[in-house]
Amino acid sequence: QVQLVESGGGLVQAGGSLRLSCVVSGGTFSTYHMGWFRQRPGKEREFVAATTRSGGRQIYADSAKGRFTISRDSAKNTVYLQMNSLKPEDTAVYYCAAGSNIAISSIRAYDYWGQGTQVTVSS
Repeated sequence: QVQLVESGGGLVQAGGSLRLSCVVSGGTFSTYHMGWFRQRPGKEREFVAATTRSGGRQIYADSAKGRFTISRDSAKNTVYLQMNSLKPEDTAVYYCAAGSNIAISSIRAYDYWGQGTQVTVSS
């Protein structure tokens, strides 16, 4: 049973930073592409960032480019999302996901999801 557990969310002022973590257990981390998605209040879940299983390629939503960085640590079975220069519109529940499909910006590419972690950015 593959499990993903996110942590690192919280309340931060606009302009601040947070680092989200997602630990993967029960599967072979190195075989999964990893992604971060978010769901803002009243909105559908949307793509934020993703990295390939090798860590050699990262892609970002336009809203995340230049502010967010995705990385992975195979020794710890963990994927991170470093978020800088946070804005109130970044307020959302953030989910990590794991999958084998190369279409890594698509929700449908992912087989496993975490429970989510709340990020709230105050103005």
